[in-house]
Amino acid sequence: MELQKGKGAAAAAASGAAGGGGGAGAGAPGGGRLLLSTSLDAKDELEERLERCMSIVTSMTTGVSEREANDALNAYVCKGPPQHEEICLGLFTLVLTEPAQAQKCYRDLALVSRDGMNIVLNKINQILMEKYLKLQDTCRTQLVWLVRELVKSGVLGADGVCMTFMKQIAGGDVTAKNIWLAESVLDILMEQREWVLKSSILIAMAVYTYLRLIVDHHGTAQLQALRQKEVDFCISLLRERFMECLMIGRDLVRLLQNVARIPEFELLWKDIIHNPQALSPQFTGILQLLQSRTSRKFLACRLTPDMETKLLFMTSRVRFGQQKRYQDWFQRQYLSTPDSQSLRCDLIRYICGVVHPSNEVLSSDILPRWAIIGWLLTTCTSNVAASNAKLALFYDWLFFSPDKDSIMNIEPAILVMHHSMKPHPAITATLLDFMCRIIPNFYPPLEGHVRQGVFSSLNHIVEKRVLAHLAPLFDNPKLDKELRAMLREKFPEFCSSPSPPVEVKIEEPVSMEMDNHMSDKDESCYDNAEAAFSDDEEDLNSKGKKREFRFHPIKETVVEEPVDITPYLDQLDESLRDKVLQLQKGSDTEAQCEVMQEIVDQVLEEDFDSEQLSVLASCLQELFKGHFRGEVLPEEITEESLEESVGKPLYLIFRNLCQMQEDNSSFSLLLDLLSELYQKQPKIGYHLLYYLRASKAAAGKMNLYESFAQATQLGDLHTCLMMDMKACQEDDVRLLCHLTPSIYTEFPDETLRSGELLNMIVAVIDSAQLQELVCHVMMGNLVMFRKDSVLNILIQSLDWETFEQYCAWQLFLAHNIPLETIIPILQHLKYKEHPEALSCLLLQLRREKPSEEMVKMVLSRPCHPDDQFTTSILRHWCMKHDELLAEHIKSLLIKNNSLPRKRQSLRSSSSKLAQLTLEQILEHLDNLRLNLTNTKQNFFSQTPILQALQHVQASCDEAHKMKFSDLFSLAEEYEDSSTKPPKSRRKAVLSSPRSRKNATQPPNAEEESGSSSASEEEDTKPKPTKRKRKGSSAVGSDSD
Repeated sequence: MELQKGKGAAAAAASGAAGGGGGAGAGAPGGGRLLLSTSLDAKDELEERLERCMSIVTSMTTGVSEREANDALNAYVCKGPPQHEEICLGLFTLVLTEPAQAQKCYRDLALVSRDGMNIVLNKINQILMEKYLKLQDTCRTQLVWLVRELVKSGVLGADGVCMTFMKQIAGGDVTAKNIWLAESVLDILMEQREWVLKSSILIAMAVYTYLRLIVDHHGTAQLQALRQKEVDFCISLLRERFMECLMIGRDLVRLLQNVARIPEFELLWKDIIHNPQALSPQFTGILQLLQSRTSRKFLACRLTPDMETKLLFMTSRVRFGQQKRYQDWFQRQYLSTPDSQSLRCDLIRYICGVVHPSNEVLSSDILPRWAIIGWLLTTCTSNVAASNAKLALFYDWLFFSPDKDSIMNIEPAILVMHHSMKPHPAITATLLDFMCRIIPNFYPPLEGHVRQGVFSSLNHIVEKRVLAHLAPLFDNPKLDKELRAMLREKFPEFCSSPSPPVEVKIEEPVSMEMDNHMSDKDESCYDNAEAAFSDDEEDLNSKGKKREFRFHPIKETVVEEPVDITPYLDQLDESLRDKVLQLQKGSDTEAQCEVMQEIVDQVLEEDFDSEQLSVLASCLQELFKGHFRGEVLPEEITEESLEESVGKPLYLIFRNLCQMQEDNSSFSLLLDLLSELYQKQPKIGYHLLYYLRASKAAAGKMNLYESFAQATQLGDLHTCLMMDMKACQEDDVRLLCHLTPSIYTEFPDETLRSGELLNMIVAVIDSAQLQELVCHVMMGNLVMFRKDSVLNILIQSLDWETFEQYCAWQLFLAHNIPLETIIPILQHLKYKEHPEALSCLLLQLRREKPSEEMVKMVLSRPCHPDDQFTTSILRHWCMKHDELLAEHIKSLLIKNNSLPRKRQSLRSSSSKLAQLTLEQILEHLDNLRLNLTNTKQNFFSQTPILQALQHVQASCDEAHKMKFSDLFSLAEEYEDSSTKPPKSRRKAVLSSPRSRKNATQPPNAEEESGSSSASEEEDTKPKPTKRKRKGSSAVGSDSD
């Protein structure tokens, strides 16, 4: 679907001419070669840098042969990382701006790149997130072509770029450019289907994106054709990879409801409701999906970066009562067309699930979330859009569980109703009516669950003091009698005033109490709150206490207040006081650094009074508050920018520390000063880590941090490191990712022994940052797991959120750790509670050649009709490694044959969890037999299996013979191919009374010993088949 002329688009977008894309011609009017701009716009820094790199490449390749050009490029790249980056970015820019040269430039790029295209991937992500709206049409076309080539080449990290591209496809927008982008990305995903199937996250993100877009694409023949492609794409992934799609959570059901009338989805719905096992053996039904909360990664992916930035600005910077002009602008830009009705649901789900208010700023006058949601509800112009918007608002209520879900997801709905009662009673009435009617009508078979979810939500709202009690809302005279009667019928517990007494935990702040702030507000206004990103949605654990890493402050400019250090100055010596005053008056960084060095020198003098350290630390903390606001890491990371970022006055203390010997008295004095600073400003800890990582002067000095940790009041490296990384996680996720490789490398004992830091990281990273960490692991820069602790860490991860678990498994799989190291985790996995780990493990096991330990662990899983894990992996091994699997199963059958008759203490297994019994093995084998019934697979006709079954049949009791008669019947026709007796003789032997008698008689102690030794001999030394049959038919005898 090409972009149409006259719409400002590239006419030949999909032609793929010469350079793989054609386009509208480089250097289109109205800007540079890359970005659109006006005569008033300053030259863009990124564009200038890319054009500079392009000119370097052009100067080296113009007028020379192709071989000479390649030699010149390779020689330049070998000079160092900066030169390598220049060449990569230059070739990348040529691909974007010169379609005719794109194929050649991409080939050169693949040859010279030394980092697996990492520089190019990062730059594509940056352009997509920050510059896409300004990008020239030709460059957009070429960018799509380049991503297609990266995917074709299987470049590691291309999935992250695809997900960023999908984020740029706007919902509720059917303009030519947006439709072209949607189809272009879809074509890449469909053409490279095998590649897509390798990434669980990409599968889920693609399904979530295109399920949502299907709703917008209707009307014209062009849109109908695209819609059909989207339907086919989503259906194929949902049917073939349903467990990967399951990670989306309950919002998958919401999106599937919107497309339920499309025939293909109608059939899918029938399977989801009536035959869930057809989609996946691990899928137990729609309730499993609805009880799983959707990660903020998915909720955020349906807003373009521009929408997200504007919405974030409104919820963090706009004062309450001054929001109208911003709302009008947002409506003109994104909500003015009939097609944009569907976007309101995306916005409401994003506000409820991603933007979470911080307790610290409840008293501010920033526009609250529910006020924006109230405005979005009033802009709905169709009944269908209004119903969908209300469902989006209440969606987390329906299956709310206080243990798993967040109060922040349900808070906006109750506050919209509460604060609209006076100025807009119609909004409150329609929402209360919707809340009552959704209970029986959402899905009648689960009415009880929905009722419990809504009741739990209301109870939690009262318990957490979002509203003190609900009677004034539910039994308000402004509501009509019919609605009040319905509320009394549905929720009698909340209609009597006051509400039932609930215990409010004293140690928790009264985080949502809003009533006290309303007296001085205008009627048309709602309330105060400031929005901030939570690290993810797991705000409460099962004990009801807040998670430690919940809130992320907005990185916005703070109005600086005059610093008052007068109380401290009087306590300082005169000379030191003068220097601190100079520091306060210092106008530029260089002057402040000089004064700071003088202060450090004075502290290190022999006659300095160490009791003044605490006062000095208080002064420095006040003077340099600005150091600890905003992002520490430069936007573009180069050697120059890193060195510039560590040129702050306060960092002079770190620099002096690096230049000293650790046994020096001055060294301990500076550590004491840092310790005092740390008490007053805990962020100093991760700033020290950053300095040691970024500064050339601190190269190889990371161990200084250990000395610092021991000098603090905490006095412990592990505790100090974890606290500093938590502070970093809350303030700056980019910096957290930047520090991760050096932290893991320098402090392996503190980071690798538990999953604490890993959980901190995966709780906040996005897919691009995950890909970056995976690249670090594969390039050998980062080790996040080691053999002695990886199993414990993965077991800890079973309690994490779905997306966090998938991230942990992706990072584990990037390491070269044998799967046998973690195979014991199977003993901890329950099919209903741990689908994430089971699906990851299953996909990894299918690539492995089975060892006896693997087969043992797989067979030791309890048999359950809904748990198909063991059967599915055994079936796969049957197809790929049938002989090897047969030998392992034979060995395990024979070893376990006599175990039930022995004391439990004689078990050879070292783990109490590995209780592999003979009955378990037989049950799994019987399930496998049933699964292979209608296939051509002849696994059960192999000699080792038949020998083992005969051996077991001869010594097991009648109950087992009856239970597994079909399985044992496979071995009855078995005979050694070398000596086949007459058919009648064989039957006579098999049915002889003596044989039956010996098989059913319980053996005595001596016979048991004989049997045991016989089985051990059979396991280690193969015997002639005839002798084995003789031994197994008379297993109660010592003669063998």
